[in-house]
Amino acid sequence: MSEKLGEEAIVSNFSENDNNNNNGGDANIEDDDHTIFSVKNALWHGGSVWDAWFSCSSNQVAQVLLTLPYSFSQLGMVSGIILQVFYGFLGSWTAYLISVLYVEYRSRKEKEGVSFKNHVIQWFEVLDGLLGPYWKAVGLAFNCTFLLFGSVIQLIACAREIMHAMWKPQKFKYIYLLATLYVFTLTLPSSAAVYWAFGDELLNHSNAFAILPKTRFRDAAVILMLIHQFITFGFACTPLYFVWEKVIGMHDTKSICVRAIARLPVVIPIWFLAIIFPFFGPINSAVGALLVSFTVYIIPALAHMLTYKSASSRQNAAEKPPSFLPSWTAMYAINIFIVVWVLVVGFGFGGWASMTNFIRQIDTFGLFAKCYQCKPPTPPPSLAPSPHSHLH
Repeated sequence: MSEKLGEEAIVSNFSENDNNNNNGGDANIEDDDHTIFSVKNALWHGGSVWDAWFSCSSNQVAQVLLTLPYSFSQLGMVSGIILQVFYGFLGSWTAYLISVLYVEYRSRKEKEGVSFKNHVIQWFEVLDGLLGPYWKAVGLAFNCTFLLFGSVIQLIACAREIMHAMWKPQKFKYIYLLATLYVFTLTLPSSAAVYWAFGDELLNHSNAFAILPKTRFRDAAVILMLIHQFITFGFACTPLYFVWEKVIGMHDTKSICVRAIARLPVVIPIWFLAIIFPFFGPINSAVGALLVSFTVYIIPALAHMLTYKSASSRQNAAEKPPSFLPSWTAMYAINIFIVVWVLVVGFGFGGWASMTNFIRQIDTFGLFAKCYQCKPPTPPPSLAPSPHSHLH
């Protein structure tokens, strides 16, 4: 099957006309996509549910493995596990809302005859299409600032790269939940074990590697984490690349070299900020409280409520409420709870605590720290005075 037909098959997933007229032709094409093996399909043309699950899982593990023990030392074992699970399900719910809004935006546009071939839909475009330019500006500002500081791998922006590439993007809402449950099996036992071993010593070590004894196993873990972070950095920067390319008018450029050069203004500021503020844990906390609170929780919940505020929009919704919660009233109740909870606890108390810690780190280590949180060098032992040194 040609690449052109493959692109059209992906684009037509939401097309109402294609769904009505599809009597097996596209189904056979999709079967061919799954059965015919090639290097291209295996390495960079993935769009299956498996690909989306793998991407979601891998992007939730790395930083959490390093920073969750630090959180446990602040919260305690039981509170840490409860809150980790609570926010995991909260994130899964907002991922569901994002997927619903994405499907709604795309289905509306395709009914208007808009084609998304060779165009990656991003979160700010969804907000613009459903709620207007002001929401676009808010979403773009929070998302780009969030990504610029390289915080915890973003939920919304990475979810947009994933969902657009999936053959059936409407399944994404289940993928993120399954990925979160899988991540729990990795992060919770690991973090509990590290906290059990080192306890309150972690209060002064936001990165778990800093407290682990120097062994071959730790060195191997550091190397593997660096490889993972190198790949994840490229993944996390991709949404920023797309935004920048659209701003300078190069998003449709087919030359890889030209696009690579055009992306340098995005990479250089990130690299510079990472050198200025090497405070891995405090930056995660501050950006998480001040930016993630809005990009991941508040904005999706508010956008969902406003998109379906009228009876006609609810009646004509591309995605109805889920089977386990078949009530619009219940969905609004959950969304209101998320907005209030995250605004008060996450942004309010969390923002205050994280910024206090971030400022303290700057005061303690300064900017451009040569070795962040490293133990000061041990001074050489002073020579003992000679027994005759006091004789005259």
